[in-house]
Amino acid sequence: MTPHRIRRAVLALSLLLAAVPAMAADKILIVVSGEGRDQGKTRPGFEMDEFAQAYLIFRDNGYAIDVASPNGGRVEADKYDATEAFNASLLADAGATGLLAATRKTGELKAADYAAVYVVGGKGAMFDLPADPALRRVVADIYERGGVVAAVCHGPAALVDVRLGNGAWLVDGKRMTGFSNEEEAVFGKRWAKQYRFQLEDALKARGAQWQEAALMMPKLVVDGRLITGQNPYSTPAVAEAIVSALGRQPKARMPWRDERTMTLVQRALNGESAAVRQALAEDRDTYHVQLIGLLGYYQAQATQDLAATRDALAIMQLAAPYMPEPQLRLGMAEAHLRLGDRERARSLTGEVLESHPDMAEAKQLLQRIGS
Repeated sequence: MTPHRIRRAVLALSLLLAAVPAMAADKILIVVSGEGRDQGKTRPGFEMDEFAQAYLIFRDNGYAIDVASPNGGRVEADKYDATEAFNASLLADAGATGLLAATRKTGELKAADYAAVYVVGGKGAMFDLPADPALRRVVADIYERGGVVAAVCHGPAALVDVRLGNGAWLVDGKRMTGFSNEEEAVFGKRWAKQYRFQLEDALKARGAQWQEAALMMPKLVVDGRLITGQNPYSTPAVAEAIVSALGRQPKARMPWRDERTMTLVQRALNGESAAVRQALAEDRDTYHVQLIGLLGYYQAQATQDLAATRDALAIMQLAAPYMPEPQLRLGMAEAHLRLGDRERARSLTGEVLESHPDMAEAKQLLQRIGS
């Protein structure tokens, strides 16, 4: 090739590269609901845990980040624990808090600026995100340009009405997950009756191949460039899957307390109960014991399946030595009764009545157990 032709080829390549935004490969768009008011008391917003964990992972892996909402401006999260390590780190990052104080309006976004979009959940996502045509367009454009589309918990609500250029639903035929009907029945009672759709049902109706784990257990589903997580405890896995999908090896980090706790629970369910009990006894502060107890309790409340009841009981029993709450004891008693162990159910209920003799729920359970 002659020098003249080489110069022409270099010029053509330079013009081609100039047409692609320089930061596109290094920038991730985070979308949050702008619905929230009064920390979720009068109107639900987004989940700070799901924002904070993902933001920190993206930041620490070298990505620039934009945050957007349907109307732009300041957004408000539902009530959260500001002392949790990831939230404390997020709140100490002036750049992150600045982004939440002045989110970009979705109607002003250009898909070419982003390598990926990540949609944060929270019940507010069921209201304003599906109703935003600008968000639907930017999500479809990012995907069709070869970018990654991801969402966690209620975040997949933003994907329900997204159509691709050929008219097909984005989620049609895709393996995915999100906040399940089972989880909604337990945790969504206040707002669910106002939703335009139930998330699981709507995604299935669009042709999604739905997958889910037990109630509030982490679940990650990756189908090519579509990445989804079932609930808040799926957030770190979703964020690191995005990093991997963009061609980087996620940086090693110390798992957060909730992650360590869920891993511990899964180990117990996999048959390592003795080792898990020892780990809790030796270093209880490393784990979130209240989370373990609540996880088992709500799983037991949500099922009548005997195998699932046994798993829920095993989880409650892990937390029981460190949680004196009578409600946990009654949950265990109920599980024992369902599994046919009336003596253990009676014993646990009796313990509750010794310390709380006027507890109506315990009296009613004892009557059900019988003599």
